[in-house]
Amino acid sequence: MTLMVVSAPFIAKKAKAGQFIILRVDETGERIPLTIADYDREKGTVTIIYQIVGKTTMLLDRLSTGDSILDFIGPLGKASEIEGYKKAAVIGGGAGCAIAYPQAKALHAQGTKVDVVAGFRNKGLIILEDEMRAASDNLILMTDDGSNGNKGFVTDALKKRIEGGAGYDLVVAIGPLVMMRAVCNLTKEYSIKTIISMNPIMIDGTGMCGCCRITVGGKTKFACVDGPDFDGHEVDFDEAIRRSRTYSEMEKESARDYKCHLMEGVDNA
Repeated sequence: MTLMVVSAPFIAKKAKAGQFIILRVDETGERIPLTIADYDREKGTVTIIYQIVGKTTMLLDRLSTGDSILDFIGPLGKASEIEGYKKAAVIGGGAGCAIAYPQAKALHAQGTKVDVVAGFRNKGLIILEDEMRAASDNLILMTDDGSNGNKGFVTDALKKRIEGGAGYDLVVAIGPLVMMRAVCNLTKEYSIKTIISMNPIMIDGTGMCGCCRITVGGKTKFACVDGPDFDGHEVDFDEAIRRSRTYSEMEKESARDYKCHLMEGVDNA
C-alpha cells in the first residue's frame, strides 16, 4: 500500500471524516474514488492511501515528488454523522483502515471512547499502526495467519469485546464487502447501530451517472451523494458484491496491457 500526500488547499480546507475525492491521473485515464485518509488545513494537503490493483493505481504509483495529478476533485460525499456517541468500535480491514482511521480520529477528538480493531492478511501488510493507536483508547490488530501473534478475524475480536461488556453504542466497519457484511451480521444480533462506508463503482461523483447505486432499506441510493456512509443493517450486501465484480475481468485485462507496455519500453531502452 502507498501513502501519498497531495497539495490540494481548497479540498483540505473543507474536508471532513468520511468524505472522498475522485482523481484522474492523465487525459486518457479513468476516474477512481479514494477516501480522504487525512488532511492538514494549515499545510493545505490531503492524504490518500491506495493499493496497487489496476492500471490507474499503477500510473499513480509511478508519480514522483513534485509531479501533478490531472484531476483531483473533492471533498465529495456526506461527512460521517458520528456526534453524540459514548463508546464506539471502529473496524478496519486491510486497505479499509485508510478509511477507518479518519473515522476513529474524529470520534476520538470529540471525546468518544474508541476501540479500533484492524485486520490484515499478515503482519507485513499492517498500515497506520501508530496513527490508529493515537486515535483510539485501545488498538487490537488481527492477522489471518497469526504472524503478529494475534490470529483471527476482526469479527472474532469484536464479538469477544461485545460479550465482555464493552458497551458499544456504535460500530463503524470499513473494508472488503464480505468483511463489512460479517460485522453487520454480528452487530445485528446485539442491536448495535452499525455504519459502513460504501465505495462502489463511481464515475462522476455527483449522482448523475447512477453507477454507484446500491440498495439500502429496499430503496435505491447513490453512494457518491447519499453516502458513502450507510446503516449497515439495511444494505443489500449480496447485490453490492455482485455489482462489484461487473468489470473485474476488464480491469485485469487493462492492468495486463499496461504492464506489457511498460515491459516493451524496458526492452526498447
